[in-house]
Amino acid sequence: MIIADTSVWIEFLRGNEEISVMFSPYLRKGHIYTMSAIFGELFQGARNKRERSVLRELWEYLPKVEERHLFIRGGELSNEHKFYARGVGLIDCYILAASLENDMALWTLDKKLLAAIDLIQK
Repeated sequence: MIIADTSVWIEFLRGNEEISVMFSPYLRKGHIYTMSAIFGELFQGARNKRERSVLRELWEYLPKVEERHLFIRGGELSNEHKFYARGVGLIDCYILAASLENDMALWTLDKKLLAAIDLIQK
């Protein structure tokens, strides 16, 4: 199971072929999970009614991560690893906490989040 963060979704929705080839098979099989924070960020950047409609449809279709207590866990991760000093925001820590707590892969194109993942895996 996979959590794709906002950066991956943006590239997929823009039609980035490299991302689409990798992403689509997992999406079709229901292996891509999402969270309210990710789609909140996507809705924040939606430019028109059509984009909002696509996002609503995806939100309804996709399996979701259980989010109870994850915001607290994200704050704990941020504090424990001093991610705030490394430019990793609380939303990214929240998403990272979800992947850790649910033993899911986290796909991201965000360099700071990738560095946070590497730090935790050491």
